[in-house]
Amino acid sequence: MVTWTVHYDMRAPGFGTPAPALYAAALEQAAWLDARGVTALVVSEHHGADDGYLPAPLVMAGAMAARTSRAMISVNALALPLHNPIAAAEQCQVVDQISGGRLALTLVPGYVESEFALYDVPFAGRGTAFDDKLAVFLQALTGEPFEHAGRTVQVTPGPVQRPRPMVFIGGASRAAARRAARFGDGFALGGPERGLGDAYREACAALGRTPGPVLVPPQPMAVHVADDPEAAWARIAPHALHELNRYSAWAAGFEGHLYERVTDADQARKDGFYAVLTPDECVDVARRLEADNSTVLFKPLIGGLDPEVSWASFELFVSKVLPALDR
Repeated sequence: MVTWTVHYDMRAPGFGTPAPALYAAALEQAAWLDARGVTALVVSEHHGADDGYLPAPLVMAGAMAARTSRAMISVNALALPLHNPIAAAEQCQVVDQISGGRLALTLVPGYVESEFALYDVPFAGRGTAFDDKLAVFLQALTGEPFEHAGRTVQVTPGPVQRPRPMVFIGGASRAAARRAARFGDGFALGGPERGLGDAYREACAALGRTPGPVLVPPQPMAVHVADDPEAAWARIAPHALHELNRYSAWAAGFEGHLYERVTDADQARKDGFYAVLTPDECVDVARRLEADNSTVLFKPLIGGLDPEVSWASFELFVSKVLPALDR
C-alpha cells in the first residue's frame, strides 16, 4: 500500500507568503488531505529562525488534530533537551486526547547550538541530558505513577494510546542507533546512511529487545505534481533553495547529515531532494517508494511557497495519481 505524508515546517521568509496565510493554509489543507486519505501529517521544531520556522510543534499538532479524524499526527522531531520532560509529556497527552489516539513522536537531542543558547541550555553534554530527560518523559507519557526526584509523579490527563503513543528516537550516528535500541519503539534515521538501521537492530538484539520500524528519509525528499513540471519548478526553486541552504547551514560540522549547500536550483533538483513530476511520473515514483517501504513526501508550503501552487499539486495527486495506484 502506498503511503503519503505531508510535512509542514511553516518557514515564512520575507520573499514568500506571510506567516498568517501559511498557517491558515496548513490547517485548511490538513482537513482536506485527511478527508482524502493522507497517511500522516508531520510537523517539526526549530527555534529562533529568522524565517519563522515552527517553534511550537505540539501546539500545531493539536490544531491539526482538531481539524482531522484519520491521519496520524507526527511530531518529527521534538528536541527534548530544550523541554521540561514532564511538561512535554502533558502536552503530548493532550494532543493524543484531541486526536483520539493518533499522535506519534520522534525525539532527538538537537543539533543547532544557537537554539540551546536561546533556551539557556548547555549545548555540550546534550546527549547525556537527552538520555536523562528521555527516561523521565517516557514514564510520564504513560500517565501512570512513577518515582521521580524522590517523589511520586503522575502526569494527567493520560494518553488515549496504551501504554503510550509510539516514540521513535531520531539521529544519524551509531550512538543514536544504540539510544533508539534502549529507549525507543523504533529508529528514525536522520541521514542517508542506511547501515545505521543494521546497527540499531544489532543493538536491539544485544539488549534482548525486538526491533521496531526503521524510518528512512525518502528520496525524493519532497514531491510536487504538475502538468508542466518545468513551469512549476521555476516557481518552487527559490523556496526549495532557501530550505536546503538553511538546513545545510544548521548541519555544518555534523557528519551524516542530508543537506549540502547548493547555489544552483537545477543542481538541487538533480541531486534528488525535490521532484516535480507529471502524474504519470509520480505513479512510477510512488510505486518505487512503496517497494522500498518508504513514503511519498510532500512539503506543500516549502520556504513560504504560495499555497495555491501546492493546492494544484494535491488536486492532481488525488485525481490522477491515487486512482492509478489503486489499479
